[in-house]
Amino acid sequence: MDIELIKTFIEVKNCRHFGKAAENLYLTQSAVSSRIRHLEQYFGVELFTRTRNNIQLTPAGERLVAYAESLIQTLSMAKQDVALSSGQVAQISIAGTPNTWDTYIHDAISKIYAIQPEISLVAEILAREQITRQLLERTLDVAILFDPPKVEELKIEHLHTFELVFVSTFNGNIEMSSTLMRYIMVDWGTSFNAWHAKELKALPAPNVRTSTARIALDLMLQCGGSAYLPDVLAQPFIDQGQLFRVSDVPAFERNVYIAFHRENENADKLHEIKRLLRQEEPEAPSIITP
Repeated sequence: MDIELIKTFIEVKNCRHFGKAAENLYLTQSAVSSRIRHLEQYFGVELFTRTRNNIQLTPAGERLVAYAESLIQTLSMAKQDVALSSGQVAQISIAGTPNTWDTYIHDAISKIYAIQPEISLVAEILAREQITRQLLERTLDVAILFDPPKVEELKIEHLHTFELVFVSTFNGNIEMSSTLMRYIMVDWGTSFNAWHAKELKALPAPNVRTSTARIALDLMLQCGGSAYLPDVLAQPFIDQGQLFRVSDVPAFERNVYIAFHRENENADKLHEIKRLLRQEEPEAPSIITP
């Protein structure tokens, strides 16, 4: 049996919605429905009752849940154990949301890899909902994110604070350049989005929305435009005259957090990982020629 069928079953069980499950798994809704049908054919029973906006487990589906969760955890543990080479003593899995990799982890992870060769690293970019679930299931060791989940089983610690600055390829103020800005809105998390809606009503409507700062940066350098970017990411391009800071638009401070399960079996290794992450300030990127 394909383990992805089991993972899809668990996701639909958690969401009680095929569309939301598809979004979390980065699949189409038809692909999710197809996987559930294949699983139902395998067991010869219906696993969900399907009514409009009300997806519920059948009694058979309820009985499958414990086996499915156990199977996923067992396979994850087996994968970690088998994957270790003779010279490696532990595997550490690290995940972040898209923009935490762009602004913080991208460079720090390479130094962890170089300094601790005895550790086998698994590094992934995941949605916040996936990160929370995998932390609770203990199939993920460390998460780096902006808006940490408030769950009792997880420990949350502050890692770093950086400044989001409004930059543009047009050298002027917001009144002069509103028609030229071609605003690209980057999703910097819940608190930024709330502040943005309240404080930045003068900004033009976004031409593009993205969850990734690197996409916004590439679009700006190639086609022109404006966006909120981390100071460390924007500064080299400001120094080179490729970007300009718009002085009449306020900056925003953003915190980065580390999250891990309180009962993680790799606690000793996590201590060193946390120390390295705190020591490493994100490096400025190399200049990209548009």
